[in-house]
Amino acid sequence: MTFRIPLQVRSYELDALGHVNHAVYHQYGEVARVAGFQAAGCDWDGLVARKLSPVLLSTTVNFRRELRANEHIEVSCEAKFGSGKSFHLDTVITKADGTISADITCVLGLMDLEARKLVADPRSALEAVGFDADALAPGV
Repeated sequence: MTFRIPLQVRSYELDALGHVNHAVYHQYGEVARVAGFQAAGCDWDGLVARKLSPVLLSTTVNFRRELRANEHIEVSCEAKFGSGKSFHLDTVITKADGTISADITCVLGLMDLEARKLVADPRSALEAVGFDADALAPGV
């Protein structure tokens, strides 16, 4: 299912115009990705022991509606695996009234830290350390 985490906009995240700085949206996405992986059972120590680490290959944010101080938001995370070396993590930042503030699309890979190359099957490698990909699957 889609993982969701509630957050509140903090005053120090604002820019000179009084709305959330563009870079902070990336931070919100990162919070959801890390918490989502943990909720899906990913054992970070197990990844490190296997000399593996997720790496961000690209990220795109589409800004829809501004966020202001003290707003309550919900940040989602959905994983989409295919047959290649990379996978997608999609995030939607939703305001308390249901309005979408932004959507973020990330392409990630799982790097073999010794070989300095992406592993061929990131889903299987993640599942080997307890990750339940279906826990972050869309529509499940």
